[in-house]
Amino acid sequence: MDAPLLKDTVNGAVDYKGHPAIRSKTGRWRSAVFIIGVEIAERFSYNGVSSNLITYLTGPLQQSTATAAVTVNTWSGVAFMLPLVGAFVADTYLGRYRTILCASLVFVLGLSLLTLSAVLPSFSHPSCHSNTTTSCHPPQYQVILFFTSLYLVAIAQGGHRTCVQAFGADQFDGKDPEESKSKSSFFNWWLFGLCGGSICSQLILTYIQDNLNWGFGFGIPCVCTVLALAVFLLGRKNYRYSRCDDNINPFGSFLRVLVAAVRNWRATPPTATVDEEGEAPLLPALNLFLLVCFRFLNKALVIVSDNSMEGWQTCNVSEVEEAKAVLRLVPIWATCLIYGTVYAQYHTFFTKQGATMDRTIGKGFQIPPASLQFFTTLSVLLFIPIYDRLLVPMARNFTKIPSGITMLQRIGIGIVLSMIAMVVAALVEMERLETAIDSKIVDIPKATIPMSIWWLVPQYILFGISNVFTRVGLQEFFYEQMPNRLRSVGLALHLSIFGVGNLLSSFLVSGIEKVSGSGDGKHSWFSNNLNRAHLDYFYWLLAILLAVGFVVYLYFAKSYIYSR
Repeated sequence: MDAPLLKDTVNGAVDYKGHPAIRSKTGRWRSAVFIIGVEIAERFSYNGVSSNLITYLTGPLQQSTATAAVTVNTWSGVAFMLPLVGAFVADTYLGRYRTILCASLVFVLGLSLLTLSAVLPSFSHPSCHSNTTTSCHPPQYQVILFFTSLYLVAIAQGGHRTCVQAFGADQFDGKDPEESKSKSSFFNWWLFGLCGGSICSQLILTYIQDNLNWGFGFGIPCVCTVLALAVFLLGRKNYRYSRCDDNINPFGSFLRVLVAAVRNWRATPPTATVDEEGEAPLLPALNLFLLVCFRFLNKALVIVSDNSMEGWQTCNVSEVEEAKAVLRLVPIWATCLIYGTVYAQYHTFFTKQGATMDRTIGKGFQIPPASLQFFTTLSVLLFIPIYDRLLVPMARNFTKIPSGITMLQRIGIGIVLSMIAMVVAALVEMERLETAIDSKIVDIPKATIPMSIWWLVPQYILFGISNVFTRVGLQEFFYEQMPNRLRSVGLALHLSIFGVGNLLSSFLVSGIEKVSGSGDGKHSWFSNNLNRAHLDYFYWLLAILLAVGFVVYLYFAKSYIYSR
């Protein structure tokens, strides 16, 4: 290969033929637009299921409000956690491109079965057609098929969500000054595209599902996913693919460091062989526990003459430093979990609140309660260009930082905004309950409360703006601060914040439901009759937890030293 051509290649990247990727012919925005386009379609399909799921569970599947909320949070938690498995498969075996293809096929299968569970005539229980029936529980086989397909969608998300985003970021060379700036913008426009797909599903699919047909509402996402796969394949020749060493297993490397350190726990770790320059900046950022852990991992460098654990006794400096790089992110990950817990609410209880309020527009047209999630996505769509083109350049003039503010500052601002959103949600819920009392309809759960659903809009908007700060900040932080080989894992860790957050929300709701509904004559905070429930108490509790979590977050964020 000629020398000028070598200079135009991207280090560590290949084209679709396996040759070194030519900078001028591959990657950058020409490839990223395909990937963002796929994400728009994928988000449309996924949100077509998730946005209105609580309505389907409390409607056709006849679950209680609390049970449905736990079901949604558990499913969402699993969907957010499975990207860790997808990242393992991608970074260790298949690569990101092939993992995306396999996940897309599973996604199509899951959505097809989900549609089938809603459209087959044999799945309509005979009692559902009786005018005297007040409760219609679907047959068991319909429930089994529904949840099987639902979790197939979650599995597909595990392989799709992290890999698509990491694959998109791979199209920009972080070592090139111009492409580095584009990569920072990519995370902003990624969320913009994500919300573009979400906003369509929240406006179109929720209406179809609530007013026309659930089978049709699930079938459209299935067709859309097939089209998204076709679009993704169209960009195959333009993509940059990470050059991976099949003999390197980043997960195995991390595990080997841990096992070797434990195996050599009695040994004295070497001092001169450890990368002191790389280790020293970490010290101010960690509490005593993590500092001890880091020093303990140095024991993995000791060579032990013991054949009982061949291949596990010793590791190189690079492997040990990678393990430390992962562990140093743990405090930020842990302190953001409460944000993930709060994030779970606007898909569940916000929607149930809206169902009790006046949703009429014009001459008798009623908007679906789940469609108010549109305002969260709309606020993201409107605020991202403002942030990217106005706020960042203004902040850059003061801070001299290319991104305007640091990633951790961005995350912290979003946490504060989510705290304000929960306070607003609690105040609005108090007003809704007061209106129900004044209207003497507290014990008429199906009665419409004479209070406009537009009262809920501010909390949705605040959540949207907080997403621009915290979610994008977390994406960029866990991508940039991870070693190159583990960047899919980094994005999976970012998503796992919301996975664990959803699961924590499930435990929290279940625990509060058990305690608050246990006394004679008492009503649960999550009573099926929301006029007797106390969602306001729950929102105040979340706001307090956010405040406490933010204080702890500040402690770790203030002392964190960026790796690059």
